[in-house]
Amino acid sequence: MSKQPSKSSSNRAGSPSSSQLDKIPLLNILRGQDRQRVLHELTEARYGKGEFIFREGDPTEYFHIVKEGTVKCVKSTPDGKECTLKMLMPGDLFCCDAAAFDGASHPGTAQPMGDVSILRMSKKAYFEMLRRSPEAALEVIKYLGNRLNEAQEKTKILATDRADQRLASLLVDLAARSGFQDSQGIKLTMRLTRQDLANMVATTTETVIRIMSRFKRDQLVAGTANRLVIRNLDRLKTLASA
Repeated sequence: MSKQPSKSSSNRAGSPSSSQLDKIPLLNILRGQDRQRVLHELTEARYGKGEFIFREGDPTEYFHIVKEGTVKCVKSTPDGKECTLKMLMPGDLFCCDAAAFDGASHPGTAQPMGDVSILRMSKKAYFEMLRRSPEAALEVIKYLGNRLNEAQEKTKILATDRADQRLASLLVDLAARSGFQDSQGIKLTMRLTRQDLANMVATTTETVIRIMSRFKRDQLVAGTANRLVIRNLDRLKTLASA
């Protein structure tokens, strides 16, 4: 059963250094006093698998940025099932963005997929930063626009594509975001379960098992869901766009 974050993990773990902001796309354009203000406002919190960064229905009090690790944002269906809305990698901003801007509660839950380090800033400090820095505000607008395009594309894929196409599309995306090339192919750094894969493509675990077995027979992938290797990215791309 999932648990709330322990007191030690959710406490402030320190503030990031100036050089660490260079690794965060939405903050690396800040200079001078703006950078120093942000460093003062940012805090770092650590969470482990099974804990919650925030829950569905919680008030939107902070903007969060993944510093290390992987976070999944999920939403519960009326019958108690989970649907994975997105996977967040280092540098990604998350807070259920629209909810944060209009003052609504979180529409989904954010959970670590292992040990993670999260930078967070209060909404008040975040909005003040955007007012002070037009460059940062434009960067956030571009970021949110990209997120909207991703959500629209995902909606189209879920509505029109077969389960094997959806899974192929997901694997292509994960290879681009969390893969590295070695002698075997493209290894995914993200550790996933078969249930994670099923949640992300809106199908059953049994269907994912069948499709992944076919992908292995066709030498498109190798390994397990937890340690996936993409062996033929071009063929997966072709299947995803078929």
